[in-house]
Amino acid sequence: MRAGLVQITATDDPAANLPVTVAFVREAAAMGAEFVLTPEVTNIISTSRKHQQRVLHHEADDPSLAALCAEAKALGIWLLIGSLALKTDGADGRFANRSFMIAPSGEIVARYDKIHMFDVEIDSTESYRESAGYRPGTRAVLAEADFAKIGMTICYDMRFANLYRRLAHAGAQILTVPAAFSPVTGKAHWESLLRARAIETGCFVFAPAQCGSHGDKRSTHGHSLAVSPWGEVLADGGGVPGVTLVDFDLKDVERSRARVPSLTHDREFEGP
Repeated sequence: MRAGLVQITATDDPAANLPVTVAFVREAAAMGAEFVLTPEVTNIISTSRKHQQRVLHHEADDPSLAALCAEAKALGIWLLIGSLALKTDGADGRFANRSFMIAPSGEIVARYDKIHMFDVEIDSTESYRESAGYRPGTRAVLAEADFAKIGMTICYDMRFANLYRRLAHAGAQILTVPAAFSPVTGKAHWESLLRARAIETGCFVFAPAQCGSHGDKRSTHGHSLAVSPWGEVLADGGGVPGVTLVDFDLKDVERSRARVPSLTHDREFEGP
Protein backbone atom coordinates (compact mmCIF):
# COMPACT_ATOMS: atom_id res chain seq x y z
CA MET A 1 0.00 0.00 0.00
CA ARG A 2 1.16 3.56 -0.60
CA ALA A 3 0.82 6.48 1.83
CA GLY A 4 1.32 10.15 1.07
CA LEU A 5 2.53 12.53 3.78
CA VAL A 6 1.53 16.13 3.06
CA GLN A 7 3.87 18.85 4.34
CA ILE A 8 2.70 22.48 4.33
CA THR A 9 3.53 25.91 5.74
CA ALA A 10 0.18 27.01 7.14
CA THR A 11 -0.61 30.70 7.60
CA ASP A 12 -3.08 32.35 9.95
CA ASP A 13 -5.73 32.34 7.20
CA PRO A 14 -7.73 29.07 6.99
CA ALA A 15 -9.31 30.13 3.69
CA ALA A 16 -5.85 30.52 2.11
CA ASN A 17 -4.49 27.29 3.60
CA LEU A 18 -7.32 25.08 2.34
CA PRO A 19 -6.62 25.18 -1.42
CA VAL A 20 -2.92 24.51 -0.77
CA THR A 21 -3.78 21.46 1.30
CA VAL A 22 -6.34 20.20 -1.22
CA ALA A 23 -3.82 20.53 -4.06
CA PHE A 24 -1.28 18.41 -2.18
CA VAL A 25 -3.91 15.81 -1.25
CA ARG A 26 -4.84 15.53 -4.93
CA GLU A 27 -1.18 15.28 -5.89
CA ALA A 28 -0.64 12.44 -3.43
CA ALA A 29 -3.68 10.56 -4.72
CA ALA A 30 -2.58 11.08 -8.33
CA MET A 31 0.74 9.44 -7.43
CA GLY A 32 -1.03 6.38 -6.10
CA ALA A 33 -1.42 7.12 -2.40
CA GLU A 34 -4.44 5.34 -0.95
CA PHE A 35 -3.81 6.77 2.53
CA VAL A 36 -3.02 10.49 2.68
CA LEU A 37 -2.06 12.37 5.85
CA THR A 38 -1.88 16.10 6.58
CA PRO A 39 -0.06 17.80 9.49
CA GLU A 40 -1.17 19.15 12.84
CA VAL A 41 -3.26 22.36 12.67
CA THR A 42 -3.72 21.97 8.93
CA ASN A 43 -6.15 24.89 8.88
CA ILE A 44 -4.23 27.57 10.80
CA ILE A 45 -1.08 28.52 12.67
CA SER A 46 -1.56 31.69 14.67
CA THR A 47 -0.19 33.09 17.91
CA SER A 48 -3.23 35.35 18.38
CA ARG A 49 -6.16 33.86 20.28
CA LYS A 50 -8.33 36.86 19.32
CA HIS A 51 -7.63 36.22 15.64
CA GLN A 52 -8.45 32.54 16.07
CA GLN A 53 -11.76 33.46 17.70
CA ARG A 54 -12.61 35.50 14.62
CA VAL A 55 -11.69 32.97 11.93
CA LEU A 56 -12.21 29.52 13.46
CA HIS A 57 -15.41 27.47 13.41
CA HIS A 58 -17.09 24.68 15.36
CA GLU A 59 -16.69 21.21 13.86
CA ALA A 60 -20.24 21.14 12.48
CA ASP A 61 -19.68 24.17 10.24
CA ASP A 62 -15.92 24.13 9.61
CA PRO A 63 -15.20 24.73 5.88
CA SER A 64 -11.85 22.92 5.92
CA LEU A 65 -13.35 19.77 7.40
CA ALA A 66 -16.25 19.75 4.95
CA ALA A 67 -13.99 20.32 1.96
CA LEU A 68 -11.48 17.66 2.95
CA CYS A 69 -14.20 15.10 3.61
CA ALA A 70 -15.58 15.83 0.14
CA GLU A 71 -12.09 15.50 -1.32
CA ALA A 72 -11.55 12.08 0.30
CA LYS A 73 -14.81 10.91 -1.23
CA ALA A 74 -14.03 12.32 -4.67
CA LEU A 75 -10.59 10.72 -4.70
CA GLY A 76 -11.65 7.46 -3.02
CA ILE A 77 -8.89 7.63 -0.42
CA TRP A 78 -8.45 7.28 3.30
CA LEU A 79 -7.50 10.70 4.66
CA LEU A 80 -6.05 11.58 8.03
CA ILE A 81 -6.60 15.27 8.69
CA GLY A 82 -3.67 15.62 11.08
CA SER A 83 -5.62 18.13 13.11
CA LEU A 84 -7.81 21.18 12.83
CA ALA A 85 -8.06 24.02 15.33
CA LEU A 86 -11.77 24.21 16.18
CA LYS A 87 -14.02 26.20 18.46
CA THR A 88 -15.69 24.34 21.32
CA ASP A 89 -18.58 25.06 23.64
CA GLY A 90 -16.29 25.16 26.67
CA ALA A 91 -16.97 27.94 29.13
CA ASP A 92 -13.32 29.00 29.08
CA GLY A 93 -13.38 29.55 25.32
CA ARG A 94 -10.47 27.23 24.60
CA PHE A 95 -10.21 25.49 21.24
CA ALA A 96 -9.85 21.80 20.35
CA ASN A 97 -6.80 20.45 18.54
CA ARG A 98 -8.64 17.60 16.79
CA SER A 99 -7.49 14.91 14.37
CA PHE A 100 -9.93 13.20 11.98
CA MET A 101 -9.84 9.89 10.12
CA ILE A 102 -11.91 10.13 6.95
CA ALA A 103 -13.05 7.08 4.98
CA PRO A 104 -13.22 6.93 1.14
CA SER A 105 -16.96 7.48 1.56
CA GLY A 106 -16.20 10.92 2.98
CA GLU A 107 -17.49 9.91 6.40
CA ILE A 108 -15.64 10.68 9.64
CA VAL A 109 -14.78 7.31 11.22
CA ALA A 110 -12.72 8.57 14.18
CA ARG A 111 -11.85 11.77 16.04
CA TYR A 112 -9.01 12.37 18.46
CA ASP A 113 -8.37 15.44 20.63
CA LYS A 114 -4.71 15.99 21.50
CA ILE A 115 -4.12 14.83 25.06
CA HIS A 116 -0.73 16.32 25.97
CA MET A 117 -0.35 20.10 25.82
CA PHE A 118 2.94 21.71 24.74
CA ASP A 119 3.62 23.99 27.73
CA VAL A 120 7.39 24.54 27.65
CA GLU A 121 10.12 27.15 27.83
CA ILE A 122 12.78 25.95 25.43
CA ASP A 123 15.06 28.96 25.94
CA SER A 124 14.88 32.70 26.65
CA THR A 125 13.37 33.45 23.23
CA GLU A 126 11.13 30.45 22.57
CA SER A 127 8.28 29.36 24.83
CA TYR A 128 4.83 27.84 24.32
CA ARG A 129 1.69 27.58 26.43
CA GLU A 130 -0.64 25.44 24.36
CA SER A 131 -3.00 24.83 27.25
CA ALA A 132 -3.82 28.57 27.37
CA GLY A 133 -5.64 28.29 24.06
CA TYR A 134 -6.47 24.59 23.70
CA ARG A 135 -8.24 22.20 26.00
CA PRO A 136 -6.61 18.76 26.32
CA GLY A 137 -8.36 15.60 25.26
CA THR A 138 -8.92 12.74 27.69
CA ARG A 139 -9.34 9.66 25.50
CA ALA A 140 -6.97 7.54 23.41
CA VAL A 141 -8.42 6.60 20.03
CA LEU A 142 -7.91 3.59 17.76
CA ALA A 143 -9.34 4.11 14.28
CA GLU A 144 -10.61 1.14 12.29
CA ALA A 145 -9.78 1.45 8.59
CA ASP A 146 -10.37 -1.37 6.12
CA PHE A 147 -6.61 -1.82 5.70
CA ALA A 148 -5.30 -1.35 9.25
CA LYS A 149 -5.95 -0.37 12.84
CA ILE A 150 -4.54 3.09 13.39
CA GLY A 151 -3.57 4.73 16.66
CA MET A 152 -4.20 8.48 16.44
CA THR A 153 -1.91 10.91 18.27
CA ILE A 154 -0.67 14.49 17.74
CA CYS A 155 2.79 16.06 18.03
CA TYR A 156 3.80 16.49 21.72
CA ASP A 157 2.03 13.21 22.51
CA MET A 158 5.11 11.48 21.09
CA ARG A 159 7.02 12.14 24.31
CA PHE A 160 4.63 9.94 26.30
CA ALA A 161 5.48 6.36 25.43
CA ASN A 162 2.71 4.85 27.57
CA LEU A 163 0.08 6.23 25.18
CA TYR A 164 1.64 4.41 22.23
CA ARG A 165 2.07 1.17 24.11
CA ARG A 166 -1.61 1.32 25.09
CA LEU A 167 -2.57 1.81 21.43
CA ALA A 168 -0.33 -1.06 20.32
CA HIS A 169 -1.81 -3.40 22.93
CA ALA A 170 -5.26 -2.39 21.66
CA GLY A 171 -4.29 -3.57 18.17
CA ALA A 172 -2.70 -0.58 16.43
CA GLN A 173 -0.53 -1.43 13.41
CA ILE A 174 0.05 2.18 12.34
CA LEU A 175 0.60 5.16 14.61
CA THR A 176 -0.08 8.64 13.24
CA VAL A 177 1.82 11.62 14.67
CA PRO A 178 0.91 14.77 12.71
CA ALA A 179 2.97 17.65 14.03
CA ALA A 180 3.98 21.30 14.05
CA PHE A 181 7.31 20.71 15.78
CA SER A 182 9.67 23.37 17.10
CA PRO A 183 12.89 23.70 15.05
CA VAL A 184 15.05 23.54 18.20
CA THR A 185 13.49 20.40 19.65
CA GLY A 186 12.95 19.04 16.15
CA LYS A 187 16.65 19.04 15.40
CA ALA A 188 17.40 17.35 18.72
CA HIS A 189 14.52 14.93 19.22
CA TRP A 190 12.10 14.54 16.27
CA GLU A 191 13.62 11.54 14.52
CA SER A 192 14.81 9.84 17.72
CA LEU A 193 11.38 9.98 19.37
CA LEU A 194 9.51 8.73 16.31
CA ARG A 195 11.93 5.86 15.77
CA ALA A 196 11.66 4.93 19.45
CA ARG A 197 7.86 4.83 19.31
CA ALA A 198 8.04 2.54 16.25
CA ILE A 199 10.62 0.23 17.83
CA GLU A 200 8.78 -0.04 21.16
CA THR A 201 5.47 -0.93 19.57
CA GLY A 202 6.42 -2.71 16.34
CA CYS A 203 4.15 -0.28 14.47
CA PHE A 204 4.60 1.86 11.39
CA VAL A 205 4.80 5.52 12.36
CA PHE A 206 3.59 8.18 9.91
CA ALA A 207 4.31 11.77 10.95
CA PRO A 208 3.27 14.51 8.47
CA ALA A 209 4.61 17.89 9.55
CA GLN A 210 4.36 21.62 9.22
CA CYS A 211 7.51 23.33 7.93
CA GLY A 212 9.11 26.74 7.50
CA SER A 213 8.20 30.20 8.74
CA HIS A 214 4.63 30.99 9.77
CA GLY A 215 5.24 34.66 10.51
CA ASP A 216 7.49 36.63 12.84
CA LYS A 217 6.85 34.52 15.91
CA ARG A 218 6.58 30.93 14.70
CA SER A 219 8.50 28.42 12.59
CA THR A 220 8.40 24.64 12.38
CA HIS A 221 10.86 21.81 11.76
CA GLY A 222 9.35 19.96 8.80
CA HIS A 223 10.93 16.59 7.92
CA SER A 224 7.73 14.57 7.70
CA LEU A 225 8.79 11.02 8.55
CA ALA A 226 7.66 7.49 7.80
CA VAL A 227 9.26 4.90 10.08
CA SER A 228 9.11 1.11 9.79
CA PRO A 229 8.18 -1.20 12.70
CA TRP A 230 11.89 -2.04 12.93
CA GLY A 231 12.76 1.62 13.44
CA GLU A 232 14.09 2.40 9.96
CA VAL A 233 13.37 5.80 8.42
CA LEU A 234 11.57 4.96 5.18
CA ALA A 235 11.01 8.54 3.99
CA ASP A 236 11.90 12.09 5.06
CA GLY A 237 10.01 15.09 3.68
CA GLY A 238 12.86 17.56 4.14
CA GLY A 239 12.29 21.21 4.88
CA VAL A 240 9.91 22.45 2.17
CA PRO A 241 6.20 21.95 1.41
CA GLY A 242 5.29 18.95 -0.71
CA VAL A 243 4.22 15.32 -0.73
CA THR A 244 6.35 12.45 0.53
CA LEU A 245 5.38 8.98 -0.65
CA VAL A 246 6.08 5.71 1.13
CA ASP A 247 5.17 2.15 0.18
CA PHE A 248 4.52 -0.12 3.14
CA ASP A 249 3.53 -3.71 3.86
CA LEU A 250 1.63 -4.42 7.09
CA LYS A 251 3.23 -7.86 7.21
CA ASP A 252 6.31 -6.01 8.45
CA VAL A 253 4.42 -5.38 11.69
CA GLU A 254 4.06 -9.12 12.25
CA ARG A 255 7.66 -9.77 11.25
CA SER A 256 9.09 -7.14 13.60
CA ARG A 257 6.97 -8.25 16.54
CA ALA A 258 7.94 -11.88 15.95
CA ARG A 259 11.64 -10.97 16.03
CA VAL A 260 11.34 -9.00 19.29
CA PRO A 261 7.97 -9.79 20.95
CA SER A 262 8.29 -7.13 23.64
CA LEU A 263 4.56 -6.36 23.58
CA THR A 264 4.00 -9.81 25.14
CA HIS A 265 6.61 -9.31 27.86
CA ASP A 266 4.98 -6.61 30.03
CA ARG A 267 5.21 -7.40 33.72
CA GLU A 268 3.71 -5.87 36.83
CA PHE A 269 6.25 -4.51 39.28
CA GLU A 270 6.48 -2.69 42.57
CA GLY A 271 7.84 0.77 43.35
CA PRO A 272 9.26 3.26 43.36
